[in-house]
Amino acid sequence: MKEKTEFLKREYEQMKKDGLTWTIRGLEGPSKAHVMVDGKECIMLASNNYLDLANHPKLREATIEAVKKYGAGAGSDWSIAGTMDIHQELWDKIAEFKGAEAGMTYQTGFAVNAGLIPQLVGKEDVLISDELNHGSIIDGVRLSKADKMIYSHSDMGELEKCLKAADEKDYRRAIVITDGVFSMDGDIAKMDEIVELAEEYGAMTYVDDAHGEGVLGDGHGIAHEFNLGERIDFEMGTFSKALGGFGGMLAGSEWLIKYAYNTSRSWLLSAAFPPHVAATNIAALELVDEENHRVKHLWELTDYFKKEIESLGYDTGMSETPIIPAMIGDSKKAQELANRLYDEGIFGLAIVFPMVARGKARIRNQMNAGMTKDDLDFILNAYEKLGNELDLI
Repeated sequence: MKEKTEFLKREYEQMKKDGLTWTIRGLEGPSKAHVMVDGKECIMLASNNYLDLANHPKLREATIEAVKKYGAGAGSDWSIAGTMDIHQELWDKIAEFKGAEAGMTYQTGFAVNAGLIPQLVGKEDVLISDELNHGSIIDGVRLSKADKMIYSHSDMGELEKCLKAADEKDYRRAIVITDGVFSMDGDIAKMDEIVELAEEYGAMTYVDDAHGEGVLGDGHGIAHEFNLGERIDFEMGTFSKALGGFGGMLAGSEWLIKYAYNTSRSWLLSAAFPPHVAATNIAALELVDEENHRVKHLWELTDYFKKEIESLGYDTGMSETPIIPAMIGDSKKAQELANRLYDEGIFGLAIVFPMVARGKARIRNQMNAGMTKDDLDFILNAYEKLGNELDLI
């Protein structure tokens, strides 16, 4: 029987030879700015924990109290008997946080995109998607029966051409889909222009705000950043990044939420997440405003690190956010740099194909509000030393 899967070994060994495999390192203890990784103390550069909330006392306390009150699990699918009052409280908090009419949760952000996008459109419709959108959007688009148009990354001229073509074909519905913050390059979608163009041609807009929550718009995300109010039709995100919790979210009109939980199979056919996760997420949304200094400090670190690493000679690509790539190009060189950074006590991850295009490998440096300027100086000194030794700068 093993002979039938022998091809997997061959494929993996070739991937490893090409520098395209992942080294899974284990954290020993909580995710924070300073971590223990496989027995080594490191500064964390590879997490999405932008606001350093994942280990916050208020989140821990909310989690523990919810376990005491509700137990360990929800006991059922959301749609059957798994939706508890604490889940519904979180739905209301999402709507308030996003400035929307209504909100709801999914098991993950991936489940929102993969489960909802195919339900919004059919054979008479078209989806217009940025070429660098997250894989979960790509999968959601592929699963739909709608026609697809892809526009060059953040190219508003090409987006308008797509909208004009869609208008001429007289589709029943058109939806422009984009990431809010692009997770590999750290740039921000031109959301104000996208919304203006979509409205001009009668199209709807769908944004994945996973890396924008807690970061943009004073912590409330991309709609707040661009002062768009409720003009974005479909706004999804996640608790697992800056908010330090877990699970996906969706915000929009009352009818969107009712439609979503009646049609999305990724929601209907999955167990509700544990009630303590809902409690954690509620606490996280409250903390964004209660401790807004975290957002401000995150941006101070971001501005400092980006300026200094560029001054060393590293290319940070299109970065505009706390995601600051050091572009390396070659996958093997990126992997070597990541390993050498680890030796120096810095946990930075090499991002290689298929997460990014071939020849676009990089170390994705992600800022954390728990860091200090001294932490960043330590990292920058290592980058300078290793960049010279590996002939990268």
